[in-house]
Amino acid sequence: MSTEYESAKKAYKAFGTDTDLAIEKLLGVPVSLHCWQGDDVRGFEGAASLDGGIQTTGNYPGAAKGPVQLMQDLDKAISLIPGKVRINVHACYSVFNENNRADRDSLKPEHFAPWVEFAKAHNCGIDFNPTYFSHPMVKDGLTLSSPDENVRNFWIRHGICCLRIGEYFARETGSKCLINFWMPDGCKDTPADRYSCRARMADSLDMILAAGYDKNLVCISLESKVFGIGVESYTVGSAEFCTSFAATRGLVPLMDNGHYHPTESVADKISSFMLFNPEIALHVTRGVRWDSDHVVRFDDEIREIALEIVRCGDLDRYHLALDYFDASINRIAAWVSGTRSFLKALLYAELWPNEKGAMLQENAEFSELLVLSEEIKTAPFAAVWQEYCRRAGSAAGMEWLDEVKKYEKEVLLKR
Repeated sequence: MSTEYESAKKAYKAFGTDTDLAIEKLLGVPVSLHCWQGDDVRGFEGAASLDGGIQTTGNYPGAAKGPVQLMQDLDKAISLIPGKVRINVHACYSVFNENNRADRDSLKPEHFAPWVEFAKAHNCGIDFNPTYFSHPMVKDGLTLSSPDENVRNFWIRHGICCLRIGEYFARETGSKCLINFWMPDGCKDTPADRYSCRARMADSLDMILAAGYDKNLVCISLESKVFGIGVESYTVGSAEFCTSFAATRGLVPLMDNGHYHPTESVADKISSFMLFNPEIALHVTRGVRWDSDHVVRFDDEIREIALEIVRCGDLDRYHLALDYFDASINRIAAWVSGTRSFLKALLYAELWPNEKGAMLQENAEFSELLVLSEEIKTAPFAAVWQEYCRRAGSAAGMEWLDEVKKYEKEVLLKR
């Protein structure tokens, strides 16, 4: 334990914060790492390009090609991230051999066995996402809301397959699996009928849920979006639709902070969701002007989201995941930097004198609350972050980037 940390510990104690307790809490919080950062959301189906509102920009060398390389890169990223992780897998990352190929409506647990092996090797759970994009059966921008029964039924079958795969993940890893549904359905121009698409979407989701699932193994979330490329004028799965459907079916609401209007605050929404839901889920990203999924930074928005997470309830009630993809920089550096930034924000939130701040607000002592809010910004946070990393067995500064550069030279550039 460094003298810098001892000094920081005393400084935070003056604010009423126990730094040891804050570190201990964060060491127990798992963050779900998105597998799709490592290969630009291509998956293992052989897709040459993306559609359905998904876009990755950049052509930095060394992108993973296939499951062996992707898991190798993810393993390297995990080794440089302090704290607990989970793995977040999309259905398009099924692993086939010559004898067991299947389309998305007939996927089976066996197609994801390598992911289970990987998770067991890292002693972590797996979260899962049906893949409703980049497929020939996305017709006219629609999947579960399509007026074409063949299209709808295909994607209903896909959703049911994913329930079984999620149950398999949970049984094998001993950790409950969050299955998150996000559909890109919508219209490029102003629609003449918003209602029918949403009615079909609700009916399709109900048919998937009617297939049944073990709630001890799986919880299901529904993710909204404000708009996407190619569906700028109308999104079937809007915030109102997804919030209402989740509330009436006992599902977990999921918020992606890139999926709202730029003037909306996801941090402001967390307390409302926590009041009425036993659990909520978050996809943490960074939108620049739109849902562009830039690498997460330790910025004001992320700190405010982290503060609300800590202030609004037991951390066990949250499913915390990352969701961004940047192909313009080293993909492993993107994984590690973004995850560490979110962990910094959570630690910052744990160190904030939240109980004292709440008391000042209750007593209408707003002058002191303002001063407290400003003074805490210059507290010696870096020393506490360094101690957190030390206890997690990880480098605190930029040393980890040297490992990434070495890996790039020895592995990525030889692909």
